[in-house]
Amino acid sequence: MPRPKKKTPAARTERNPARPAETATKQRILEIATQEFSRRGYDGARIDEIMRRSKVSKNLVYHYFKSKEKLFIAVLDAAYRRMQTRLDTLSLETEAPIPGMRKLIREVFRYWGEAPDFIGLLGSENFHKARHLRQMDAIPDGYPKLIKNIRRLLDLGRKDGDFHSRVDPVDLYISIAALGYHYFSNIHTLSTLFNRDFSAPRETAARLRHIEDVILGYLLNGKKNTKTAARR
Repeated sequence: MPRPKKKTPAARTERNPARPAETATKQRILEIATQEFSRRGYDGARIDEIMRRSKVSKNLVYHYFKSKEKLFIAVLDAAYRRMQTRLDTLSLETEAPIPGMRKLIREVFRYWGEAPDFIGLLGSENFHKARHLRQMDAIPDGYPKLIKNIRRLLDLGRKDGDFHSRVDPVDLYISIAALGYHYFSNIHTLSTLFNRDFSAPRETAARLRHIEDVILGYLLNGKKNTKTAARR
C-alpha cells in the first residue's frame, strides 16, 4: 500500500486560512500595546490590560511576543521604523538648500505633533537608559538616508554662500528634532505655566515659524542671506 504523501510547507500554507487572521491579530496586539506603553510607560503597562483590549488570551500574547519585555521591544522597533519611513520619503535629494531645510524642519515638527505615542515611548525608554533599544535585533541605524541628504543640503548651501561651514548634519538634525519634541512632549505643562493653549493651531503654527527662524538663522551667513532666505 503506497504511503501518503508528506505535506510540504507550501501545501500546509495554502491550506491554512488562519494566517491572514493571525497577522491581523498580531498587529492589533502591537497597536494596543503601543497605546498602553505610551500612556503608562514600560513599568506601568500591564499585559492583562493589553490582552483585554486586544480581545485575545494571555497565552496568545506570549505566543507571539514571549514576554512583556519582548513586546515592548517590538513596539519600540515599529515606532522607529515608522518615523524612518516618514523621513525617508521627503525627497530632499531634489531640493535646493534653503527650501530643503524648510521642508525638513516642517516635516519633523509635524511628525512630532502627529506621533504622541512615540513621544510617550521615548520618555519611557530614556528613563530606562535605552535598555530595550540595545536589545533590538537590528538597532536603528541613525537614519542614514536622511543624514546623507542633510549633508548634501549643507554642502550645496556652503558652495552657494548661503550656509556657513562646520555644521555637522547629525548635530543639526538633533537640534531640529529637539525643538519640536520638547514642544509637544511638554505641551500640557507649558500651556498651564504660561496660561496659553499651545495645542491650538495658531500656537503650533507660530511655534513652527519660530523654529524655522532659529534653525535658518543659525545656518545663514549674516543679514544679506537672511533677506535672501525670506525671498525664497
